[in-house]
Amino acid sequence: MDNSPQVAPASKLKQGITGPMLYLFILGDVLGAGIYALVGEVSGEVGGAIWVPLAVALLLALLTASSYAELVTKYPKAGGAAVFAERAFKRPIISFMVGFCMLAAGVTSAAGLSLAFTGDYLASFVDVPPGPAAIVFLLLVALLNARGISESVRSNVVMTVIEVSGLVLVIVLVAVMVGQGNGHPEQITQFPAGVNPATAILGASVIAYYSFVGFEVSANVAEEVRDVQRVYPKALFGAMLTAGVVYLLIGVAAAAALPTGDLANSSGPLLAVVSATGFGVPDWLFSLIALVAVANGALLTMIMSSRLTFGMAEQGLLPRVFGRVLPNRKTPWVAIIATTGVAMVLTVTGGLESLAETVVLLLLLVFLSTNLSVIVLRRDPVDHKHFRAPLVLPYLAIASCVLLLAQQSGSVWLRAGILLAIGLVLYGVRRAVKGKLG
Repeated sequence: MDNSPQVAPASKLKQGITGPMLYLFILGDVLGAGIYALVGEVSGEVGGAIWVPLAVALLLALLTASSYAELVTKYPKAGGAAVFAERAFKRPIISFMVGFCMLAAGVTSAAGLSLAFTGDYLASFVDVPPGPAAIVFLLLVALLNARGISESVRSNVVMTVIEVSGLVLVIVLVAVMVGQGNGHPEQITQFPAGVNPATAILGASVIAYYSFVGFEVSANVAEEVRDVQRVYPKALFGAMLTAGVVYLLIGVAAAAALPTGDLANSSGPLLAVVSATGFGVPDWLFSLIALVAVANGALLTMIMSSRLTFGMAEQGLLPRVFGRVLPNRKTPWVAIIATTGVAMVLTVTGGLESLAETVVLLLLLVFLSTNLSVIVLRRDPVDHKHFRAPLVLPYLAIASCVLLLAQQSGSVWLRAGILLAIGLVLYGVRRAVKGKLG
C-alpha cells in the first residue's frame, strides 16, 4: 500500500472566490430564514432564556465546522460530505446515504419554510388556510426554479441584504425600547415554571441548531476559492461567529420585548416583537421583509435539492429519469417536480418545529459521518499545508451529534426513518438495474 503524500491535481475551475466573498457566501447561508420563525418555538422550551440554547447550538456547530475546515483544506477538490465519506470508508452505500441525507434535509427544510411563510407574516396581507397556502407557495417556488437558474439566484444578494436588515431592525428597535425603560428585560434569564433548565436547554438546542446549519454547503465551492488552505478556515469561523452574535442579540431582544407566552404562541414571532416596541413600524413592512427572507431560503433550498437530485442521477446514483431537463430552459424539470412533491407531502406530516428537528436529525447523521471521516483520514497524508483541528475536537463533535440525536422525539425519528428508507430503496433499485446491465 502506497502511503506517500498525495498532491491534488490542478483544478479545471477558476479560483474566483476571494476570502471576503467566501465569508459573505457562508454568512448568507447561515443567516437564513429559520430565525424569523423559530424564536417562538425556542421560547416555548426555555421561556425568556432564548439566548442560552442559541449559544449552545453555536458551540456545537463550531465543533463540526472544525472538521469541515480540516477536510476542505486537506481535500479542496472533494466537494462535500458524501465524497469525504467515500474517501474515508470506501463503501458506496455509506456515501450514497450521506448524499441522500443532504437531499432529504433540503426538501424537509423547504417544507418547514413553506409553513413559516404561511403563518402570521402572510396573515398581515391575506387570511388564508396555512396548509393549502403552503402547497401553492411551493408550487410557485418550483415554477421559478424551473424557469432558470439565473432568474432564481439573480436577486439572492438583494434578498439576503433585506433579511439581514430585518434582523438588525429588530435589535435596534428593542435596544431603544429597553433604553427608555420599557419591555421585559428581566425575562432573559427566566425559564418556565416547573421546567428543568438543563433539560429545556438541550431540547431547545435541537431547534436552535437549525439556525446554524448551512455552513456545510460551502464545501461544494472549495475548488473555486483562492488560497483555500489559508482562506477557508478564517471565512468559515468568522461567518459562523458573526451569525452567532446576531442570533444571540435577536434572542435577547425577543425575550426583552414582550411576554414569553405571546412570543411562544406566535408563528410570526419577530413581527410580534417589532409591534411590541411601539415605534410605529407597519406590520405589513416587517412582514414583507420576513416573507422575503423565508421565500429566499425556500428557493435556495429547493435549487440545491433539485440540482443534487439531478447530479446524483447523472452519476448513476439515482434513476436516470431525474436527469431530464427542459430543452429550452435547461433546468432539471423531473428533479424539480420530484423534490417539490416530496416537500408538499412533508408539509402535512408535522408543524414547523418538528420539520426543523427532522432537518437537524438528517444533517446530524451527515455531520457524524464527516467527523468520523476526519479521524479515519488522519492516516492519509497530503503534500500541502492544511488546517488541522486539535485531536479532541472531532471526538467532541461526534459526542455533540450523538447528544443532539438523543434529544429527538419518536415522531421525528419516524419521519426521518421513512425518508431514509426511500433512499435505501432507490439505492437497491440502482444496484439491481446495474446488475442486470452487467
